[in-house]
Amino acid sequence: MSNYKTILNFAREMRKNPTYAEKQMWINLRKKRLCGLKFNRQFIIEHSRILGFTQYYIADFHCHEEKLIIEIDGDVHLEQIEYDKLREETLKEMGFRIIRFKNEEVKNNLTHVLNKIRAIIESPK
Repeated sequence: MSNYKTILNFAREMRKNPTYAEKQMWINLRKKRLCGLKFNRQFIIEHSRILGFTQYYIADFHCHEEKLIIEIDGDVHLEQIEYDKLREETLKEMGFRIIRFKNEEVKNNLTHVLNKIRAIIESPK
């Protein structure tokens, strides 16, 4: 998928139909509830290639100020391990810090997950 309109529609659908773990995470990130930082959900990040080809990535949660991406991985990520690896390498090259959690981590130990995110935010870049 490289068409921006297609990606935008997909991101909107994901915002309308979040997983339980994404809902719980959003409750704790929205309205600057975590460390006073603004987060966006299902945020589109554009990466332009040399030959004019544009690639778009959708981050589950994104904080512009910290250049931080938080990913909540469900079962679909078991089927796209190689894609996720390449995507993460590209985003890191763009200067993003990325932290991943499994759905179960968020569901079963949200406090621990939020503490990990705080630690990353507070650590030197």
